Amino acid sequence: MNSFWHGKKVLITGHTGFKGSWLACWLQHLGAEIYGYSLVPPSDPSHYELLNLDIHSTIGDIRNLEALKKAISDAKPEIVFHLSAQAILRLSYKEPVNTFSTNVMGTLNVFEACRASSEVRAIINVTSDKCYENREWDRGYHESDRMGGHDPYSASKGCSELLTSSYRNSYFDNERYGKDHNILLASCRAGNVIGGGDWAVDRLIPDMMRGASSNSSVEIRNPHFTRPWQHVLEPLSGYLQLGQKLLEGVTWFAQAWNFGPDNTESLTVKEVAEQLKQHWDRINYTFAKNTNAPHEAQLLKVDSSKAKELLGWQPVWDSQTSIENTVKWYKNYYINEIVNTERNIEKYKELLDEAQRKIVHELH
Repeated sequence: MNSFWHGKKVLITGHTGFKGSWLACWLQHLGAEIYGYSLVPPSDPSHYELLNLDIHSTIGDIRNLEALKKAISDAKPEIVFHLSAQAILRLSYKEPVNTFSTNVMGTLNVFEACRASSEVRAIINVTSDKCYENREWDRGYHESDRMGGHDPYSASKGCSELLTSSYRNSYFDNERYGKDHNILLASCRAGNVIGGGDWAVDRLIPDMMRGASSNSSVEIRNPHFTRPWQHVLEPLSGYLQLGQKLLEGVTWFAQAWNFGPDNTESLTVKEVAEQLKQHWDRINYTFAKNTNAPHEAQLLKVDSSKAKELLGWQPVWDSQTSIENTVKWYKNYYINEIVNTERNIEKYKELLDEAQRKIVHELH
């Protein structure tokens, strides 16, 4: 992966967001030529603006098909990572039309704009672990489990997955690749992603970091809910490995993939809060007593055995390391005005390269 992306033309939708800006930074580190299509940065401060990336940026809405077509036509990317989304679950209850129009019709527009391009050869649609019909199972969900979603956000991500399957069957069929079309389409589902530079509202860690920066206490809801917490670099490494396979024309990889932490890394909200406070004594919190909050799943995790066995992907930072690196990122920013994103990527890559060398050695 270290040399593969050098010189590759990549377009990221949602490049001004949290996960998109981390992906853009990593791809720049790998020498890719990066294009972005997104709304203006969603927060102030903005991780994307702090990074000052060398990127061809277009500000636009993925619901505007003609503008999106023009951006892709002008950029002529080889691969599109689709990360643009309305990603806040509780906001989806307040703004269901915006949530569905962005996450479903926006995704449809991305596929149509790519279908009109003669240069695009791969698309990765990043959805969510919440796309599954949640039965509150103790086991992790497999890629073949049923799509669903109780709240508008989760349902919109289930719809996005169904749309992906429909387009792969109708227009980007793997068996007709290289004959009737030249695009391979995959989707990715990750767990609760954490890391420095996330300032979204109504998320546990951003809320707590804002509170710590101003020496104020934060009210936390649902302390006993369990989630698969992982650093943002974990699923991004999977997206990059998968993107490489698609650009190499390996049709079998054009399907759905889970990229989540090991089952042992699932933690309750309370456990995460306690670990955060261990790394920054300015963190203070109380637990909310509001019983009229909208529905959220209590237990949710994905099974990533397919990615591990068939793609060679594996997590390299456990939950404790992920939480520690996340808190250190915010402390460095708020106290020292230092942005440690590139340093985090370098540290992560060292461990990732070591893990992949070990896999290759064991295979031989």
